[in-house]
Amino acid sequence: MKALFAIGGDVPLARVVSEHRRLLVPLGTLLAINIGVLMLLVLPLRASVQSGGTRAQESSRALTEARAELATAEATRDGQAQATRDLDRFYREVLPADVSAAQRLTHSKLSLLARSHDVVFLQSATSPETLEDSSLERLVVTYSLSGDWEDVQRFIHTIETLPDFVVIDNLALSESGEDNAPLRLTLSVSTYFRARRDVR
Repeated sequence: MKALFAIGGDVPLARVVSEHRRLLVPLGTLLAINIGVLMLLVLPLRASVQSGGTRAQESSRALTEARAELATAEATRDGQAQATRDLDRFYREVLPADVSAAQRLTHSKLSLLARSHDVVFLQSATSPETLEDSSLERLVVTYSLSGDWEDVQRFIHTIETLPDFVVIDNLALSESGEDNAPLRLTLSVSTYFRARRDVR
């Protein structure tokens, strides 16, 4: 080792250590303690903090995903509840309540509509149907009517725009060979109603 303030020459390391032992021993001890603290406490804590930060990010991401799943589940639940309410309201307010209400709708109301549009009612046939795997039943009515083209057209339009639930299943127009003879209309309509077994 070179002397710091010497004019020339080397100073042995053992001499430097022995002369400055009082300072070097506490400094060496402090250095060893610092290295020990660094190795035993700071580095493991640093790794623990890093893994804690990673876990916190993963937990935050999992919380965000769980909140999104909860929002989706709530929206699905609310949508199903709204669909159930709408379906119940449709059953109560739009569909005829029973077979007699369905017959009043298809016979009485449509007969009055035919008369009001100058369409002549000739005959009708009714057939109720039970639908498999359904809480509804169907009432099908086939009419034979006659009238002028414009009257028949207005009558059909009125049926299509009724607030009641009436479905035109089939219609057929025919004319006789005579001039200016009224058209003959065969009209098949149906409506649905709650089956008696499901009425609450």
